[in-house]
Amino acid sequence: MTESKTPVTETLKRFRELTGLIKQYGEILGVAYWDMRTGAPRKGIPLRSEAVGALSAESFRISTSDEMGELIDRLSSSATLPTLSRIDRRLVEESKKDYDRNRKLPPELYREYVVLTSQAESAWEELKENNDFPGFVPYLEKIIDFNRRFIELWGAKATPYDTLLDLYEPGLTTTELDRLFGELRGRLVPLVIAIAKDGNRPDTSFLEGTYDKETQKAFSKFILKEMGYDFEAGRLDESVHPFMTGLNLGDARITTRYLPHDLTSALFGTIHEGGHALYEQNIDPELAGTLLCSGTSMGIHESQSRLWENMVGRGRAFWQHYFPELKKHFPGKLDNVSAEAFYRGVNLVEPGFIRIDADELTYNLHIMIRYEIEKMLFNEGLSARDLPEVWNAKYMEALSIEPPNDSVGVLQDTHWSGGAFGYFPSYSLGNMYGAQIMDVANRKLPALDDQIAAGQLHPLKEWLTEQVYRHGKLLQPAEIIQSVSGQELKSSYLCDYLETKYKDIYHL
Repeated sequence: MTESKTPVTETLKRFRELTGLIKQYGEILGVAYWDMRTGAPRKGIPLRSEAVGALSAESFRISTSDEMGELIDRLSSSATLPTLSRIDRRLVEESKKDYDRNRKLPPELYREYVVLTSQAESAWEELKENNDFPGFVPYLEKIIDFNRRFIELWGAKATPYDTLLDLYEPGLTTTELDRLFGELRGRLVPLVIAIAKDGNRPDTSFLEGTYDKETQKAFSKFILKEMGYDFEAGRLDESVHPFMTGLNLGDARITTRYLPHDLTSALFGTIHEGGHALYEQNIDPELAGTLLCSGTSMGIHESQSRLWENMVGRGRAFWQHYFPELKKHFPGKLDNVSAEAFYRGVNLVEPGFIRIDADELTYNLHIMIRYEIEKMLFNEGLSARDLPEVWNAKYMEALSIEPPNDSVGVLQDTHWSGGAFGYFPSYSLGNMYGAQIMDVANRKLPALDDQIAAGQLHPLKEWLTEQVYRHGKLLQPAEIIQSVSGQELKSSYLCDYLETKYKDIYHL
């Protein structure tokens, strides 16, 4: 089949068919993963993992087939690519990048990896609960070995770990990340130290006690609706580790975890995942059914979850409006607490073991620890068996605390069980992107604080839809932040925001 005998329209039609099929397979796989994380019978996991592996392998086969390669070659030629629509041009570019990378992986190797990570994610839940890191080591060693082999097959960038970073944040390098993290550490650590020395610690005693799970669930759903989350295009479920699964424009699902003695964990976890879901629910319908119908990078995706969770959900204006509603949901629990006291209480700065429960200020230190460990694994050959010792030492160095067990230490996150090495930096990148985007929002929407204090979250959601959500993967991360702010990503916006907020809270 040659270009002269196959018009561009026919080539494009077949390309769209194949990439659409890959997207459909991805949706089915997403449902399977969601089911395994939200209550699938444990005894069914091994066979379900095999089924996931088989379907993933078929999707992989299509995406790396000779036919796909021929279609991409024709459409990406210098004569054809400029004639395509903006959407088709971007779709070809993204597909070519994936094809060039994945073509280097043997299909059977990829299938084995998918089965392994599916089994490991389910095993992790039980092993974490039982504080059994030795039981997790065999899974982790295999997953790390697979990733090391993938890096060799793909061809390492400046460092092996740079290759993994690029999977989640295209173009990001350890050199750039070292610089950004160095700037954050330089400004935020002195603030953490100053707060630790200060005696003006917010009262958090009102957060103690028992908070009914069903009532927590009801309030979480209420807040999601206020944010603009469409329950006809999603649902809220429970899992060991909160997550969002974006299946298509009409199905972006959220999970959270309810702790009876912790009112804030489910609440802020829900708002966080709700931020992810707002992104997925508000992509331009023109992109529906294509591989562009998702967030452009995990850093930009995390910017929205972290923005909604912290810059909105932990903001003073937010609780000026929603604290009375919270009190209604939990009568008698918060009667003697003011909205200002609650705002200060949920912004307590205190080093802790658990990343997802960390305050805004120390959160980035949790990410830096994981980043440094992942670099050691892939650039320096750190063994999986040595992870607890290294993990605990880095927590002592960065936060002056040592985890009492592995469940609240090296086993606390699900990411490594799924092979998501290179993902963690996305959270701090998200904080930086989010602060820079929110700085623009406050200037473009001058009454934003007043609107939030009046319970009007819609203007912010609509502005973010226009600036970020609707683009899906049409724009690269650097293009998004440049388009919104007129600048490249800078750490200073996050540092300025955190210094202003916490100096006010602690009266420094």
